[in-house]
Amino acid sequence: MTHRLELRRGLFLSFFLSDTPHYENVPFEVPKSWVWCKLEDIVCELKYGTSEKSSSVGKIAVLRMGNITNVGTIDYSNLVYSSNDEDIEQYSLEKYDLLFNRTNSSEWVGKTAIYKDEQPAIYAGYLIRIRPLLISPDYLNTVMNSGYYREWCYNVKTDAVNQSNINAKKLSQLMIPIPPLREQGRIVAEIDKWISLIDIVKNGKGDLQTVIKQAKSKILDLAIHGKLVPQDPNDEPAIELLKRINPDFTPCDNGHYTQLPEGWQIAPMQTLCKLTDGEKQTGIERIYLDVKYLRGEREAKTMISGKFVAANALLILVDGENSGEVFQTPIDGYQGSTFKQLLINGNMNEEYVLLVINMHRKILRESKVGSAIPHLNKKLFKAIEVPIPPYHQQKRIVEAINIMFKHLDIIMESL
Repeated sequence: MTHRLELRRGLFLSFFLSDTPHYENVPFEVPKSWVWCKLEDIVCELKYGTSEKSSSVGKIAVLRMGNITNVGTIDYSNLVYSSNDEDIEQYSLEKYDLLFNRTNSSEWVGKTAIYKDEQPAIYAGYLIRIRPLLISPDYLNTVMNSGYYREWCYNVKTDAVNQSNINAKKLSQLMIPIPPLREQGRIVAEIDKWISLIDIVKNGKGDLQTVIKQAKSKILDLAIHGKLVPQDPNDEPAIELLKRINPDFTPCDNGHYTQLPEGWQIAPMQTLCKLTDGEKQTGIERIYLDVKYLRGEREAKTMISGKFVAANALLILVDGENSGEVFQTPIDGYQGSTFKQLLINGNMNEEYVLLVINMHRKILRESKVGSAIPHLNKKLFKAIEVPIPPYHQQKRIVEAINIMFKHLDIIMESL
């Protein structure tokens, strides 16, 4: 064994004493002080793990492929154990051993992690132990979790039914780019710094998503209080459009909205829209517009009779846990049984009214009526107090909200 290590050491050092690359066909160019070599030239062994059956208790943990994460670390949850003394002697891991997952799905075959002696362990048969020689184990683990390495695994794997395999012979031929030893350490330290930063961002992702939701809520709140966009004194007062909706309209007490801008009014939701059913039709085959179809969860099915709904109409969910949710119909069809048509008066900006309804979704969900099947509380819905700005102001509010929400959605999607 000592003689073998000396031969390996001489081979390894010869790479750095030569100005000529040891291999002609290399995966990519590296700096002049670097060299390429095969994995078999820089490790003591590539050894398969135990095939013995494990149990829920025992002397020592047995690491399996499920314990190897896809980020180069070992997950010590969901462990099994062994008390086989022969296996413990033969397969015990040493600090800085690497474990290579030789059989897995095509996506994750070859995932590799470094063992840092967190607890005594041996390893199972679907893993190969890699014991580095004269190379930083952390650097080797970095290479074996890189994009270059994942592409190599994809190209050399052998596919079978529901699984892929990379054996030790193929693994031994993996080409490793090797910088000087000190540079290996600097590379590992720099990558660790960036991974720590990524972890901080990932941990803060949930907090940022909450902040974005709160920001959207605040934007809507500012909008309905007249504080989102500037007021235009030349706009027709809201009372005029309300009188066009209902000539007998009488302004009501502002209730919760005591400091609205000049020209705004408060009206109940029932003044602005109504819930109705489509006209009954028979003998015409149309798509059935139920909630699963409108959510894209099911292919279209047709019926030859039903309550007609035109394309681009609004349907509001009145039965079920999500009562109050509004959909726009993509095509002509028949109204689903859990819907009512939502008809918004043409004197109002449709998108503005929908924004107000959406603001009240939570209270509508929490105030459903009925026991077996919860229903929309129509009395509560009709009584919602709607702050109404002048018509052109409604349009400006909707445009401003759409721009702000678009930017927030881009941030959310990038997380």
